[in-house]
Amino acid sequence: MRVTKVAGCIIREATAKDVELVLSFIKRLAQYEKLEDQVTVTLETLYDSLFVKKAAKAIIAELQGMPVGFAVYFHNFSTFLGKPGLYLEDLFVVPEMRGRGIGKALLSYLAQEAVEQDLPRMEWTCLNWNTPSLDFYHALGAVPMSDWTAQRLTGEALQKLAKG
Repeated sequence: MRVTKVAGCIIREATAKDVELVLSFIKRLAQYEKLEDQVTVTLETLYDSLFVKKAAKAIIAELQGMPVGFAVYFHNFSTFLGKPGLYLEDLFVVPEMRGRGIGKALLSYLAQEAVEQDLPRMEWTCLNWNTPSLDFYHALGAVPMSDWTAQRLTGEALQKLAKG
């Protein structure tokens, strides 16, 4: 298991023992984003997805032994580059610990992972109203993909399309 110390905090891979912690961070992130009504994940589903099917990975940031943030990520693929990339699904730092370099430490860990695995890109989305996060990402050198619009198909529309 990879463990890195960055900005005074320890970043480590989540293990199966962390499933409740990861779920609690997911719920806190949803609350911050005002999307609590969209969280339907259970401990069982999360455990199965992360630690059995390995559909994604999670990392935990700890400061003085206390969990203070997390990120969930997985590989996507660029047909133009012919290589996988790293897609950051979620990143969250508890509000009282923001501004201490923890978010940057989590992103740095993921950037190291991308470089080590020869993944040429790291991508994620951010809600348009979340200007503190957008400013933070821009300060790191992230570039908004303003020519692209994210699309999503779920629920009834997904079922209808699946039927042809």
